[in-house]
Amino acid sequence: MISRRNFVKTSVLGSAAALAARTPLIAAAGQAAEGRRALRFGANYTPRKRWWYCWLDWDRQAVADDLSGIASLGMDHIRIQLLWPLFQPGISTVSLRSLDNLRSLLDEADRAGLDVEITVLNGWMSGLSYLPAWVMPVAIPDKSENWNIFTSRRVIDAEKLLLRRIVDTVGDHKRFMGLDIGNELGVLQSLNNPVTPQQADAWATEILGYCAEIAPGKFHVNGADDSHWFADFGFTRSNLATVGSATVMHSYIYFTGVLDRYKYSDPASLHLADYMIELGAAYQTDPKRRVWVEEIGVANGWMPEEYKPEFMEHTVRNIAATGKAWGITWWSSHDVDRTIKDFNELEYTLGLLDIHNKPKPLGIKFKALAAELRRNPPQIVPRPLALVIPDAGLATKSWPADWKFATPYMKLIDQGKTPQIVVESRAKDEAYLRSRGITELVTI
Repeated sequence: MISRRNFVKTSVLGSAAALAARTPLIAAAGQAAEGRRALRFGANYTPRKRWWYCWLDWDRQAVADDLSGIASLGMDHIRIQLLWPLFQPGISTVSLRSLDNLRSLLDEADRAGLDVEITVLNGWMSGLSYLPAWVMPVAIPDKSENWNIFTSRRVIDAEKLLLRRIVDTVGDHKRFMGLDIGNELGVLQSLNNPVTPQQADAWATEILGYCAEIAPGKFHVNGADDSHWFADFGFTRSNLATVGSATVMHSYIYFTGVLDRYKYSDPASLHLADYMIELGAAYQTDPKRRVWVEEIGVANGWMPEEYKPEFMEHTVRNIAATGKAWGITWWSSHDVDRTIKDFNELEYTLGLLDIHNKPKPLGIKFKALAAELRRNPPQIVPRPLALVIPDAGLATKSWPADWKFATPYMKLIDQGKTPQIVVESRAKDEAYLRSRGITELVTI
């Protein structure tokens, strides 16, 4: 049951916003707005040749061809993945060859006109574990010794060593955008590196602080998965929304449980990403901070192939209409070569470009959307209505997703409303509400 109150008697839900929210596809033009913000458009790079195992068998020309293909779609940045054991095979050993290859990639990115976000501590990628052998040795003389990647001081010092060596290698490169400290580290927290929320937050704060120390002014983030936004688990939402350069969202209608509850074309599917943006904004304390939709994509089997471009268009326009997004980085740049075995089937066909470096329908649509929204940045849809949610109170397990907060939000979307979100601890702060343009509250 939800209850409603106005804290300003004259407040109404703007008719333009209500009309825009009535259809999942929000128009970029003709809406009332306080301002416009340029969006960044990019792709999570997936090498066509040897996937990320290419760090071992470097083919600079193949990488150059891939990045040229990404640039042809009008992208302005890529997010790349290091495989931790290849870059740091020993606790005190960083691979010089891997660092050289990383510099080579940034040189080719410069030729293609692409900025590069480097994701570093990757012990988890695309459904497979890649923790270095030294992190969890088979035989430990003292079984009480701590090798947890989030709480062991010796492991944390080794993590900093790798981060420092990367910055020493590419920190002066004009295409170096910043460091993403690790890909979906919540998975490792749930599998074999258990932490309390306090421990997880302390680690993220320390590591991101170190990144800012060794590479000041760069774009450093925590590439967390959706589990922390749908559960009180691992990193807290407050930490994810206040530490680092931006709040990161990985928005997939499958992994978040949308497809367990709704059809692929329902408003809840098309508004998942902007729901997550609004959820992130609710926990932020800096009004200028932005949310990076760092991963978003759609796999075979989630919807008919012919619907994918339409799904993308609805989703991208809804993201843009929030006015809170830094950028959209699609997963992924290229399909995965099927000679690389043992990935889940859904991993192979997520690309904007195919295995021959040719744009797929999704790639063509993303290119058109990027061009349009750069040329004519969308007006920001007013959102005077806000859903009030408890600061905490979700399930404490990372899976399945807890929809306690999302369900009432999607009900408002179904009613033709486009809400923001406010956490309970700030719901009576009228100056804060006014600063966000909120004039009406709905409580879960």
